[in-house]
Amino acid sequence: MDARIFPVTHTDAEWRKLLTPEQYDVMRGHGTERPGSCALNYEKRSGTFTCAGCGQKLFVSGTKFESGTGWPSFNDPEAGSVETTTDNTHGMVRTEVHCGRCGSHLGHVFDDGPPPTHLRYCINGVAMNFEPEKK
Repeated sequence: MDARIFPVTHTDAEWRKLLTPEQYDVMRGHGTERPGSCALNYEKRSGTFTCAGCGQKLFVSGTKFESGTGWPSFNDPEAGSVETTTDNTHGMVRTEVHCGRCGSHLGHVFDDGPPPTHLRYCINGVAMNFEPEKK
């Protein structure tokens, strides 16, 4: 993660208290959850996906699609909710997606998604919470 100061910040000890060990590994350590392991991959209800670290609204259910990858996939984030950086790990160049409010690692974005954006935001489910639409 770069040296940018985000609106929501915590010490490492505070992050460890706020997040589960798996969330901490993914969100603060740039890890990846096992594909197909998170219930949010299968979430079909209308609602909002928010950052598990700070509550920022990231994606709405209408932008979610089944990519077959084993991770929740979206074609468009909420305006201003995410930022990207270049990720050169694992012998490849990818575009990392992180929360624009707390800087937590969320996943990666690829250019093989459906219209209209043709983007696939491949997001670790443990990095998000889901808030169903109130009826």
